[in-house]
Amino acid sequence: MTIAPLPALITLLAVITFQATAMQVGRARMRHGVKPPLMSGPPAFERAMRVQQNTLEQIVVFLPAFWLAVLFSNATAASVLGAVWVLGRVLYAVGYLRAPEQRGLGFAISFIATTVLLVMALVGSVMLLL
Repeated sequence: MTIAPLPALITLLAVITFQATAMQVGRARMRHGVKPPLMSGPPAFERAMRVQQNTLEQIVVFLPAFWLAVLFSNATAASVLGAVWVLGRVLYAVGYLRAPEQRGLGFAISFIATTVLLVMALVGSVMLLL
């Protein structure tokens, strides 16, 4: 078995990014007095919730696409795209927390990175079948 330290690091950064969004929701709950199980409150709280929810929605697609691209295509290129995904999610979070209309660039960056990873994984998988 080949050890893949760079893809492992990218995976950890992605998971840490998601964990940071969860911590942001916790801080927003305390700051705005939104007690569980409530999912709504002041706009600042709701933005934090949306960042966490959207990051969860995106990481579910990103992680398998990332690892399949690592395994069946090009691990270095996939790792670069993984780092771009993490950067995009951070930009998305910072932008959305400031103002929802500032989330677009970060979302686009992470979405495109995931899409390219999906294509890499698909092409790599098909090529192994041929």
